[in-house]
Amino acid sequence: MKITGRVEMEAVTDVRCDVCDGSTRLDNGNLQYGMLQAHWGYGALHDGGHYEVHLCENCFFATLAYLKQERRTVNMFEDDHRQPDDDFGLVAKGDFFRDGS
Repeated sequence: MKITGRVEMEAVTDVRCDVCDGSTRLDNGNLQYGMLQAHWGYGALHDGGHYEVHLCENCFFATLAYLKQERRTVNMFEDDHRQPDDDFGLVAKGDFFRDGS
C-alpha cells in the first residue's frame, strides 16, 4: 500500500558569491556557480581544515585568471617553464544543458 502525504524539506534556494556577494541564480531559476574547495588531511599544515568558497561565473573566471598569472610568475625564470594554456583547469567541455532548440 502506498501512503502519500506532504513532507516539508529544506532545499537550497540561492547561492551567493563569497567574493562579490551576488546571487548565482539565473533568470530561468537555475543556480550557476563554481567552487574552490579543500579538505586538508593528516600531516598537512592546515590538518583537518575544510574550506569551501562559492563563486559566481565572473568571480570564478577572474580567480582562474589570477591563478594562471601566478603560475606564469612563479615559473618565469625556470629553464623549462610551462605556460598555462587557455584551458587551464578545464576538465570537460560541452553544452550539457541545451534543450535542443
